[in-house]
Amino acid sequence: MAERTTADETMTRSELAAYLASLGDEFEGGGDEINVTVGNKTVDLNPPESVSVSVDVVERSSMLRGNRETITIELNWKP
Repeated sequence: MAERTTADETMTRSELAAYLASLGDEFEGGGDEINVTVGNKTVDLNPPESVSVSVDVVERSSMLRGNRETITIELNWKP
């Protein structure tokens, strides 16, 4: 059974930097468990020492909709 916790938010660049830094601190902390805040919920995860990372950047240019840029960062592992 898969459980998914999702939150879509708008953050300032400063808030985003703080969120990513907090996530990085959790991974760097060296404990067996990390706590990830998703919206108003905290999810406890158990990553191993090595984690698979995928970074995808898309730059779109459209005459009607304007330019749009997207970054997707995916981390996955088997606990």
